[in-house]
Formats: sequence, C-alpha cells, structure tokens
Amino acid sequence: MTGLSVPAYAQHYDGLRPVPWRRMAWVTWRQHRTALAGLAVFLGALAVCLWRLGLGLHHAYAAAAACHPATSPVCDGLQNSFNAMDGFLSNGYNLQAVPALIGAFVAAPVLARELETGTFRYAWTQGISRWRWTLAKLVPLAVAVMIAAAAFSILLSWYYRPYFATGNLFLPEESPLANMFALRGVAFAAWALVAFSIGGLAGMLIRRVVPAIAATLAVYLGLAIVAGLYIREHYLTPLVAKNLFNPPASAWILRQWWTEGGRAVNQSAINQVQNSLFFRLLPVVHHSAGKGSDVKAQKLQVNLHILHYLSQRGYTQWTSYQPASRFWPFQWIEGGALLALSVLLIAITVWLVRRRAA
Repeated sequence: MTGLSVPAYAQHYDGLRPVPWRRMAWVTWRQHRTALAGLAVFLGALAVCLWRLGLGLHHAYAAAAACHPATSPVCDGLQNSFNAMDGFLSNGYNLQAVPALIGAFVAAPVLARELETGTFRYAWTQGISRWRWTLAKLVPLAVAVMIAAAAFSILLSWYYRPYFATGNLFLPEESPLANMFALRGVAFAAWALVAFSIGGLAGMLIRRVVPAIAATLAVYLGLAIVAGLYIREHYLTPLVAKNLFNPPASAWILRQWWTEGGRAVNQSAINQVQNSLFFRLLPVVHHSAGKGSDVKAQKLQVNLHILHYLSQRGYTQWTSYQPASRFWPFQWIEGGALLALSVLLIAITVWLVRRRAA
C-alpha cells in the first residue's frame, strides 16, 4: 500500500521499443506536408515572378551596356529604363520579409499547435521520448526550409547580377555589403534557418499558435535590424583612408570625419564651408543645357574641387569603410554565426520540452 503509483501511460511506454527515426520523419512529413506545400507554392510563385522580371532586367542591362556613345539621348533613355525596372522589389526591401514569414507561419505552429491542443501527450506514449519527438519535428523541417531558401537565394543572385557586374556603369549607390547582403550567398538560407529556430522556440514557450506567430515576427525583426545596423559592419576591422576623394562605388562607407592639425573639426562647420563653396563653384545650368547625367558630372567635379580646396588648407578627411571584396568573408561570418544561433535555439527548445510537465 505504500508503493509509488506509476501512471498508466508510463507503464505502457516502458514496454515499447523506440520508434525508428525514419518512421518519425515520415510522421513529421504527414503532419506538416500542408505547411511545406504552402511554402513551396509561396517560394515558387516568387521564383516565377523573379524569373520573368529578371529576363527583362538582363535584356535591358545588355541593351544599355552596349549602347554608344553613353551620353547620347538614346543611351540615356536606356539607362533610365534599366534603373526603373527594380521598383517592384524596392531594391530588395520587400524580400527581406521572406525569412520572417517562413519562421512565423511554418515554424511557430509546429510545436505550439500540439501543445495548445494537448495532442503531444498521445505522442509521448507511443514509444517516442520528448527529445526525440522535438528533434523529429524541428530538424527535418529546418533542413527543408534551409534547402528551399538556398535555392531561392541562387535565383536572387542571378536576378541582381546586372547590378553587380564588373565594370557596371549603372551600379546602385548601395554597397553589396549593405542593402541586399542578406538576400545573397549563404546569408539568406542562414536567416531563414534562424527564423525557423525562433519560431520553434516561441511555439514552445508561448504554447499558442497566434501569439507565437506574432512573437516570431517581432523577435526576427529586432534581430535583423540589430545585425544590419550595428553588428555587420564590425565583422572585420574597417579600413581607414586619408583624403579618399573618390571612394569606390561599391564600398560600404561607414563614417567620415574631418581633422585639422590632428584635432577633430565640428562637422557642422565643415558643412557650412562646403555649402558656400559648392554654390560658388557650381556653374549655372540652364534647363536647355545638357542632360541629367551632365549635371551629375558637374556636381561631382565641384565636390572634388571642394575636397581638394579643404585639404590644401590643412584639413584632412578620414573615411572608414568596408571594401566590397569582403563580401564572401562577411557572408561566411554571418552565415556561421546564424547557424550557431539556430543550433543553440533548437537545443534550448529540446531542453525546455524535456523539462515540461506532461
């Protein structure tokens, strides 16, 4: 009468052989095939759209690059047509939401739905331990998401290839290390994986589907903003150049400041001098004289004259920047860090599931 009572499901579990991983993966596929099909349709629709837009973009770039002379009205029109073709994607900003949507609508419900409905209790009595149940749900889906995102990033790299072609005269002002960095290389797949890991952990902690989706979106947005604005520029020590009057168009300019005799100069004072010199040196351009490209060239020459003028009078301009040649080292650094973070988040999720009371 003094013996400890053992729950019936625990006695039944002791007599069961562990379910093979292959069978567990099959169950995961059966349970989540609708979500995977939705992901395939979503990425497939985006891929078809990118492919059709990319064909037109590549043709427009080839026509503009082959046009001579480049300053002729015809070539100017071809350049403007090429530059206006990426408005639908807003230079990649619209695609930044893809990993967040994957994490929110594919990963967050994986554990949250079973914990919310209580069906996990049945799974734990069928010869599968808690940690095996968690890994069987998260790992195969995470691998599938990462492979799909990697394939999609290859298409994205092809789409934006004209903007980053060697010697491209129509290169956008944004550096490949800044605006579209997370959409190319290994970074896109890594961000999709970390979004999935965040969604799985949010589902375990909140145990309700809709709040877990909202939490996943919020956490991912915060992480992406912090990484893009504050962390990425410090992956490698920035280069510092003195009087870099014409920095490479593809360089990521982090900071610029002026000194006089080794002492920092107030930027507002430099701006006042530059503005007064700019309007004094800039020739009067009538509407009938030249095209927009001529006005841009004149403004560039005026700015160069101003920088030379200030340097000859003892002022020194310092520029801190990351060269575009560091694109792939940055990709591997960010991809490795996000992979490690994803493994850590999944490990935390497994640990929390093992500690959770039935």
